[in-house]
Amino acid sequence: MHFFDDTLLPENQEKLVIQAAPYGPEWLPSDSDDIPVSMEEQVQKAVDCYNAGATVLHVHVRETDGKGSRRMSTFNELLSRLRVAVPDMVLQVGGSISFAPEAEGREARWPGIDTRHMLAELTPKPDQVTIVINTNQMSMVELMSNDDIAGTSMARPEYYSAYREMVTEAPPSFFVEHLKRLVAKGIQPHFMLGSIHQLETVERLIRSGVYTGPLVLNHMALGGGYAGRNPADMLEFVRRCPDGAVLTIESIMRTVIPVCTIAVALGLHVRVGVEDNLWRRKGERITTVEQVEQMVRIAREIGRDVATGEEAKRIYKIGTYYRDADEALVQLGWPPNRVPGQRGFPVRAPEIVSSTDKPARVAKSAGMQARETMPG
Repeated sequence: MHFFDDTLLPENQEKLVIQAAPYGPEWLPSDSDDIPVSMEEQVQKAVDCYNAGATVLHVHVRETDGKGSRRMSTFNELLSRLRVAVPDMVLQVGGSISFAPEAEGREARWPGIDTRHMLAELTPKPDQVTIVINTNQMSMVELMSNDDIAGTSMARPEYYSAYREMVTEAPPSFFVEHLKRLVAKGIQPHFMLGSIHQLETVERLIRSGVYTGPLVLNHMALGGGYAGRNPADMLEFVRRCPDGAVLTIESIMRTVIPVCTIAVALGLHVRVGVEDNLWRRKGERITTVEQVEQMVRIAREIGRDVATGEEAKRIYKIGTYYRDADEALVQLGWPPNRVPGQRGFPVRAPEIVSSTDKPARVAKSAGMQARETMPG
């Protein structure tokens, strides 16, 4: 992403989209008073988050006993209720479904590939399903201090060990097929990336035409195999993202607030909620709604507008897909693919042409033309 002299001026920045992650599948209900369990409580939590200023809802589901659900029928029920209760929110289903241990002493693991493919069959369909790229360690507790997990199930040795050893299984055979299924159903993939290497894989998928939709993604500063908390790593990831991407920043525990504050100032988007963070400051709990309200206050303090639900759907490009790799590269702002025999660095050379009574800028890339009307 390119930052100009006026990029940090809030009037030039896109309105802030706040993702709320209120369901926290890694926590037991006893870990926080803010974890909804019944279907009614889960729906009400979404309403409360929306009223506070969140316009994207990261969805996991719990069974009536408080355990994370892996049943598609339970997801369908919650999605149906959410469509009525918060019709303007972007509904983003967590692609892990539920990674919590099924019992004490069991491993924390993502459901199998075939189970995750079933997310493309959800009814009603969500706006998005998150997707990880490349199998990777995801040791959730690496950046958690003893203070972070004090008084929670994560402090128990069997749970701590389970989350320390967790791996996200996402080989090419999974993500290529998963992308195909989601796009076929009109569900936007939301990429959850923790390294530049994963971003490079996504770029290759786009350049080869495997995926030709918008690039909507999170940078996951979670540690344990994903990015850590060094701001320099986050800024390098931002630098490597194309200008046409929609980038949200997320972190873990008490660094959620400072990292998201940086994101707000940079013109990026944020994710908050008890799935990522339980603490306002050391020893003081904070709810998901309070975290959303905090991001709204921070945005207003620096003069940045917060997106409405309708605006969030536009910003996220919900329902938008591009014809092919060439158009996707143009829309994202990446250089075109190299054509046979071409030397040097490929650049997109615009030329000004006449179009009725208004000039138009045409961006040519490997034989494709994308027309954008210029103001005039």
